[in-house]
Amino acid sequence: MKAEHVSLTAIMTAFIRGYHATHDAPVVFKDSLALQLIPEERRRLIEQGLTTAVAQTESPDGNVTTLHQVSLSPILQTMGLPNVISRSRYTEDNLKSEISKGVEQYVILGAGLDTFAFRHKDLLKEIKVFEVDQPDTQEFKRKRLADLNWGIPRNLHFVPADFSKERLAEALLGSPYNPSVKSLFSMLGVTMYLSPDDAFETLRSITQIASAGSSVIFDYHTKTDASLHEIRKELQRMGESMNTTFDPLGLGVELEKLGFHLCEDLSPVDIQERFFARRTKVYHANENVHLAWAVWQ
Repeated sequence: MKAEHVSLTAIMTAFIRGYHATHDAPVVFKDSLALQLIPEERRRLIEQGLTTAVAQTESPDGNVTTLHQVSLSPILQTMGLPNVISRSRYTEDNLKSEISKGVEQYVILGAGLDTFAFRHKDLLKEIKVFEVDQPDTQEFKRKRLADLNWGIPRNLHFVPADFSKERLAEALLGSPYNPSVKSLFSMLGVTMYLSPDDAFETLRSITQIASAGSSVIFDYHTKTDASLHEIRKELQRMGESMNTTFDPLGLGVELEKLGFHLCEDLSPVDIQERFFARRTKVYHANENVHLAWAVWQ
């Protein structure tokens, strides 16, 4: 990410979540707050760019140019909407289940413009939430929250950190995080932007700061296909790049070396069946994207 700039992927991820909640039916993951975190001018520019791209495909004469006249679903499918909404649904479903089993802390790595703490203020009576992210992106979000006059929930804590420069454990120890209680960590849209060493170092750092029984949920890419190659080129043009893929056949072994047990690894087929097969024909699980859930033993 370019210095002194908010992550563009954080903004686009929020747009995707908000667009899905507002325009799609049925809804796989409902985040009706996400669009509000994007300043109106930026939101209009995103909508204009996407609708123009769709219009040029569907109407060569360019007459279709507004969000109300076109569906962004085809282009958002290519941009990874199914991955964004399924990984969020999967993580929050599991978090709610884990709270009943003793989880007291939820640590969101690469939080971006996540809205969990504002959508589930009732759950913050039971758990503490820690948003960990790049300082520039976090500063942007905090300013936006102030602009919206959204009060910060008592049990929400912001932890600025650059995973490529400092260890997660060091960052969390400077916050109210308690290493002696059971926690759930999420790394959504994170591993692919780190180098392989940084990705595994971040996972290793969790074992240094978490109690036994704590777990981590993350999504990851496998081998590159043509569509992912195009996305990578576009991200590199914007100053952000994807670096890491994992081999599903060897991931469990690699995690075991760190002390984790891989209790679930959802393939695209699994994700399709669980989140899309009986809900919608508009979207389908993105190829070469997995969801993993590992418990530290």
